[in-house]
Amino acid sequence: MKEPSSYLLILGDRQAIAWVLREQRMAFPPTSRSEIAQVRPGDELLIYTTRGAYRNPTRDRGRVIGRAVVTSDVRPLDEPVRIAGREYPTGCNLRVDQLVPWGSGVELQPLVARLDAFPNPAAWSIMLRRALLRLSAKDAALLWERLASLSGGLSVNLPGYLAQDRPPATHASRGTC
Repeated sequence: MKEPSSYLLILGDRQAIAWVLREQRMAFPPTSRSEIAQVRPGDELLIYTTRGAYRNPTRDRGRVIGRAVVTSDVRPLDEPVRIAGREYPTGCNLRVDQLVPWGSGVELQPLVARLDAFPNPAAWSIMLRRALLRLSAKDAALLWERLASLSGGLSVNLPGYLAQDRPPATHASRGTC
């Protein structure tokens, strides 16, 4: 039996964040990335929301907002999940056990130089262009230590995230092209 692994679960859309937290599931895009196939029950996912997830990257920061434990194998879904115009054909079940209040969390950027997951701190954001990023035990401990002091239970903090679950605003056309 393998020792549980830790990953940064990278979510870049507010609808996807709300879905993951509400459904206690993760759905993955079509990909050949090996880390998705390696996820097993018992693995820890530190939930990271990108600075563009709430569509205001000048205001928002990329933050670790919670912790989940994988409770099933990753498998093909009977029906792909559709979120924000994209299809996700594989997935697994989760148990979200820690969640910070909406708008807070552990900002990742100031910690990048201390994290093994980012071998080139000058180009750290390129590592976030995937669903999962494997974390060393040292990285997971550092992030969890900072997250634990901010976190609360899912039931207390979930409503703040669900309130953000809305499609992007559409802008009415003004004039002609």
